[in-house]
Amino acid sequence: MTFERDRESKNPERGNRYETSHYKSALLSDPWKPCRRPRAIVKEWLLTLRCCLGAMCGMEWYSYAALGIVMAFLSFLMDLSVTKLLSAHQWLYMKLEGNSLLQFVCWTLYPACLCAVASSFSHNICPFSTGSGIPEVRTMLSGIEMPHYLSLTNMFAKFLGLICTLAAGSTVFLGKVGPFVHLSTMVGSYLSKFFTPVQANKKDKAAGEMLVVAAAVGVASCFGAPVSGVLFSVEVMSSHFALTHYVPCFFAAACGALTFRLFTVWSGDEETLQALFKTNFPTALPFYPLEILLFAFLGLLCGAASCCYLSCHRWILQFTKTNPVFIKMLATEKGLYSGMVAFLLASVTFPNFAGQYMASKVRITTPHLLLDSRQWSSQFHNASVHLEPEPLLEWSSPGSPVYLPLAFFLLMKMWMLVLACTLPVPAGYFMPVFVYGAALGRLHAEGVAYVFSSGVTSGQQWASINPGGYALAGAAALSGAVTHTLSPALLAIELTGQFSHAGPVLLATLLANALARSGHRPSFYDALSVSKRLPHLPSLKRACPQLPSVAVGQFLGVKPIQLQKAAGPAEIEHAVKTSSQTQIPVVDSHESPILLGFVLPIRTLEKHLDEVCCVRPASVLLSPHSTVQEAHGVLSLVGDQTLYVTERGRLVGLLTWSEMKKILEDLAREI
Repeated sequence: MTFERDRESKNPERGNRYETSHYKSALLSDPWKPCRRPRAIVKEWLLTLRCCLGAMCGMEWYSYAALGIVMAFLSFLMDLSVTKLLSAHQWLYMKLEGNSLLQFVCWTLYPACLCAVASSFSHNICPFSTGSGIPEVRTMLSGIEMPHYLSLTNMFAKFLGLICTLAAGSTVFLGKVGPFVHLSTMVGSYLSKFFTPVQANKKDKAAGEMLVVAAAVGVASCFGAPVSGVLFSVEVMSSHFALTHYVPCFFAAACGALTFRLFTVWSGDEETLQALFKTNFPTALPFYPLEILLFAFLGLLCGAASCCYLSCHRWILQFTKTNPVFIKMLATEKGLYSGMVAFLLASVTFPNFAGQYMASKVRITTPHLLLDSRQWSSQFHNASVHLEPEPLLEWSSPGSPVYLPLAFFLLMKMWMLVLACTLPVPAGYFMPVFVYGAALGRLHAEGVAYVFSSGVTSGQQWASINPGGYALAGAAALSGAVTHTLSPALLAIELTGQFSHAGPVLLATLLANALARSGHRPSFYDALSVSKRLPHLPSLKRACPQLPSVAVGQFLGVKPIQLQKAAGPAEIEHAVKTSSQTQIPVVDSHESPILLGFVLPIRTLEKHLDEVCCVRPASVLLSPHSTVQEAHGVLSLVGDQTLYVTERGRLVGLLTWSEMKKILEDLAREI
């Protein structure tokens, strides 16, 4: 016979919750839940609705569609709120025109106060809501449980804090992609719990699948780009992407992207569904074959820029962890620190100061202006041509070529972005890098156009260089190199609809990735994972390739509680009371601990173990010489099962996800 743990004796609510025949009685008999009878009525109606909907298709598909629609609504609501706050700041700044002192106060204190509020609010409500959230989501998708990062409080704090951060504008130069992916996983987690009573036997599988789907929906609902959202989920989020997740990811991402674009139409911002960033690239001859070499050089240039940025980012992370002043401020005075850094960044970008040389009035938070297909250098020197839109005039400086403001913008934004990454606020770091790459590509094209003012030749024809195409390629190449992914290439195409530049954009992204990955350099998210000491093995492997090759036997502690096959009632009772595992290993004898299998924890027995219990064989065994990477891979495949470590058949230890988490945390501390 098979023995099982008496879980209901320890948690009677859990035992009744998933028995469909006792939904109503469980609610009515629980004295700790308010409004028991209305809850029972609602539960009964939900079960009836579930039966009707389940007759058409699986209930999980409704949850995928609901996830996409909810995240699209939250994305649109966030964009609307941020737009209103930015417009208010711009209106107040223009009203103070003529008084430089008051304009300086308005320009600097507005983002400083918003960042201070975002930091203080997030820290006091939920400290886990700061930062991107992508490193934590990657860790959870690798099999490590981190429930505090999926709490309702975290979701509330992250959403409001992110609105304040984005409302600070281009002075702080941060984005929303990463936190929105984190928000999507939180919403997906709650939707998964909502459908858990329906699929109680698939609870863990449904929850894991929902997190993978939510990662794709987070990107898709930010930009209305479903395909690149799924590819992002494959590349960045999931170390083991199952093919069974493929269709759910596309379905939910399509629902999110379509709903997000429909909201822009219904709000009156757009007349129909179209690309998020409008471009006017020439369609007859988008680029000449010889320009492929220029795109390849741009890819290498972006790769070099990514190496510089990632090195500065790793240095600033290490500096904030070791400098006593930073340690104290980031531990006790997060609001003050955020306000001071935002004030410094806003002072630098003040339009009457250095900001006049980097087009600070334009508030570049998206690359749409940099994607203009016209050559600014030739336009600015042509008095008969009037630039439209008017914000493009901000890039002109009297008596200086246009590439000087672009070069100054790149020089200043490099250190400003690195400094902004230390802010303890909910913030994303993908879009700022995307914009930075677009500016780098624009500078590259304007420089080439200045040197070859007659254009690039191909046969007998001449054509002017399209700087917008190079800005598009630069945006994809740099963001792809920083994150070690190729999905930004597809994202750039989806955002603009310029499929004519798919080849050059992909080439630049590939070359930038090749240069950024050389020398086992960790990506941006890998560096964050290592800095936070998260138990994420792929990040540890990239940061220190030899660590995953450490033998798992070095981390085995005290021998696990075990039973010999002829154990009596007293030994069994002692093992059940002292063991914290759901499975107790069975050995031949204590003198010869040859592993025979395992039994589930039991109550009490009046006979010997071998007389009444059938020992289950262990399907997977590990050796003490197995590496941490091998053990992690096996755990990822077997799920919640306990792995037994044996040497020549003798039991020497066991390994579960909790032990693996401790091992990875110990390895992270050694880096």
